[in-house]
Amino acid sequence: MSSSENKQDGTVSTSVAVIQSRYRGSAEAAVSHAESEVRRAAEMGAQIICLQEIFAGPYFCQSEDDACFALAETIPGPTTERFCGLAGELGVVIVVPLFERVDAGIFYNSAAIIDADGSLLGTYRKMHIPDDPQFYEKYYFAPGDGGFRSWQTRWGKIGVLICWDQWFPEAARLTAMAGAEVIFYPTAIGCIPEDRGQVGAVQRDSWLTMQRSHAIANGCYVAAANRIGLEDGPDGAGIEFWGHSFVVDPTGKVVAQAGGEDDEILVVKMDRRQIEKQRVHWPFFRDRRIDAYSGITRRYGSDREDGGVCR
Repeated sequence: MSSSENKQDGTVSTSVAVIQSRYRGSAEAAVSHAESEVRRAAEMGAQIICLQEIFAGPYFCQSEDDACFALAETIPGPTTERFCGLAGELGVVIVVPLFERVDAGIFYNSAAIIDADGSLLGTYRKMHIPDDPQFYEKYYFAPGDGGFRSWQTRWGKIGVLICWDQWFPEAARLTAMAGAEVIFYPTAIGCIPEDRGQVGAVQRDSWLTMQRSHAIANGCYVAAANRIGLEDGPDGAGIEFWGHSFVVDPTGKVVAQAGGEDDEILVVKMDRRQIEKQRVHWPFFRDRRIDAYSGITRRYGSDREDGGVCR
């Protein structure tokens, strides 16, 4: 059944799921665990399922090590083929985030979008690439080259952004403008263990607040699938990924949230009537001043030396 057929027969809801998991120590163990979790999510009624960022490997970006490029694979490739088979078997859509190899020296932080018939619809490549202590992603990943878009799946129209993308309102806006009813954020975010207390709590609250604002401003659902657990770094400190995966509705309400210690699956029913209602009563798309936003393409500042109007 296509998404358009869903609307014609009066179906207004789709069940979406995010899977929160810790790294299993090897690619085969991680992929096998993810497969079992996708099956569990489908048994729980999920129709669109999102795994976490670079789910099949460790978060290797804590250091710059050229040996890590061997972890990358092509799309399509062995992992996408495995999940295409699983999606077709279960009749579910799966977002599969991978370390993608295109050619020698060309690598991306990507997510494959697989439809419920097992077909590979396309690939999103992370557009915003961070470079911070223990998040040395610029060493590994080229910036995405596919822009912001959505995919029409059997169960709804979805957008995908990845981790650092989640801090940029422009990314969420353009993805929603492309028609996304829900924006998935496969994520690997946490803090060093010594910051786990108050500093980590403040960072985590900012992270959630930002996603809630995307849902409100764009009248869509937002769903983040984060890693969980401590992963050792080269100096022994490592990163403690804080979990707390969540789903937010178009009003900004957190309708489901995982904890910070365990693997979890969240399944939430996405109501299209709520998207329609939010966009009608808070018509941000209608009231956007598209004639006045050319200044957004500047890196920073105005077009006048005296700090005047940014056109």
